[in-house]
Amino acid sequence: MTTLKMDYAVEVQHLCKDFGSFHAVSDLNFRIARGEIFGLLGPNGSGKTTTLNMISGLSDPTSGMVRVFGMNPRKQAMSVRRMLGVVPQETALYEELTAQRNLAFHAELFGYRGRQKSERVEAMLALAQLQDRAKSRVKTFSGGMKRRLSIGRALLHDPWLVYLDEPTLGVDVQSRNVIWDYILRMKQEGKSVLLTTNYLEEANALCDRIGILDKGQLIAEDTPTALKARFGSSVLALEVSCVSSDDVRNRLQRITGVQSVETSDNRIIISLSGISDGAAGALVPRLLGEVTGLGGLIRNMALREPSLDEVFLSLTGKGVRD
Repeated sequence: MTTLKMDYAVEVQHLCKDFGSFHAVSDLNFRIARGEIFGLLGPNGSGKTTTLNMISGLSDPTSGMVRVFGMNPRKQAMSVRRMLGVVPQETALYEELTAQRNLAFHAELFGYRGRQKSERVEAMLALAQLQDRAKSRVKTFSGGMKRRLSIGRALLHDPWLVYLDEPTLGVDVQSRNVIWDYILRMKQEGKSVLLTTNYLEEANALCDRIGILDKGQLIAEDTPTALKARFGSSVLALEVSCVSSDDVRNRLQRITGVQSVETSDNRIIISLSGISDGAAGALVPRLLGEVTGLGGLIRNMALREPSLDEVFLSLTGKGVRD
């Protein structure tokens, strides 16, 4: 029997969930460490919501195991809920109540009373930067303000694990940056964060590690940098003259690390795959040397790093919003 460690905020082992003959989640395994931001990505229908429902105790696995700080989310539901803060995709705030009253109601559900409740509510209003709108009804708030209030509500009871579902969906750039700062601050405070997002630049900016789900299975798990190095392609674009397209294509395609070479008019597009960003940069002088060695005159060049979008498309065969 596997020994569970309290070093992990979440531990999932051989997790399966069936709905009749449909396998929504199949043999899923991953861990989220304390103080880690973990991104769970996947196209629609990949099993993300089903997995999160099992982690939060809203659904029983067909087989396998989930532990949150060593506890069973179904059998020890109250203890797990005190450790878990949830920011759902839909804000689920009470629109007719004020920001202050929304937070106070949540505080009362978790047993805060009197001065302690007032202090927690004020602290979360400050965190959400809504002190000046504390007595305004939530229905008058912008999308970004509602999102910030939702995060404040989720953090009010000081959870150890925070689940954020599309935290910046539909918010402006300024609010997005504020929310990103919140998330990074949680990590600095030692909280663990489980993040789902359709914005891959968000996952790249925030996550320590990323797990990619497709058809109920975890098909890749690593740091954003490592995933891009393994599955993405750096691209070197050259503008040249005085060189034969066939000659340069044949010469460059023999070099280790070159995935493909495309030529059109005076442009050469070289895809570099299976190497780190640093190695891609180190390869550039050799590529330039090969081009100039064939008599080519390089007029312009640009090196672009691989993106998570390319990784996602390579692994799943579809865009993240499909």
